[in-house]
Amino acid sequence: MSKTPRGSVRTRARRIALIAAGATAALALSGCGSSNASDQSAGHSASHSAGHSATASSGQATAGAHNAQDVTFAQGMVPHHQQAIEMAQLAADRASSAQVKDLAARIEKAQGPEITTMTGWLNSWGEEVPASGHSMSAMPGMTHGSMPGMMNTDDMDKLRGMSGKSFDTMFLTMMVEHHEGAVTMATTEKDKGRYGAATAMADDIITTQKAEIAEMNKMLGKS
Repeated sequence: MSKTPRGSVRTRARRIALIAAGATAALALSGCGSSNASDQSAGHSASHSAGHSATASSGQATAGAHNAQDVTFAQGMVPHHQQAIEMAQLAADRASSAQVKDLAARIEKAQGPEITTMTGWLNSWGEEVPASGHSMSAMPGMTHGSMPGMMNTDDMDKLRGMSGKSFDTMFLTMMVEHHEGAVTMATTEKDKGRYGAATAMADDIITTQKAEIAEMNKMLGKS
């Protein structure tokens, strides 16, 4: 039986020890690299999340901001709507046409909630709210010229004194002019306003009231 030289045994043992040590070091480096990559990934996610939150917060602030035009729009449109509702309520017992009565009811139903909404905006902005029932006086500094389509006292008194077909004709004629004024005011808000909800309402007013103008002109035989 042959014997292995002692030197060969020691050399082989050293080789095995070196290989084992190298493998251990490689594993340690691999684990460290994986941990660093994981930390970097987590850091990137946290940074992205924080950046997204800041952007969202900034977007919300912009969406909630308003300017002087938004205030002017709300302060002018509240009394403008109040007068339209006042005219619409007269139709209930004075109009002879079912179509006129239906139109008047739709105007009242649509514009009442809008007055409530705009009043809420003005209150939240700390701005003066037009007094209810004072559609003719509107706000200090505002005139009929600044609120196109508003009827004067004589026009309103004349409408109140009519009934039947003559009421229908005057109501439709006045309301067409009134709606055209509202569309003008809403167009200015859409172009120059900043508050998202106000410009959206302005867009709705333009769409709705243009359609009603066409409807009223048809009833008047103008289209």
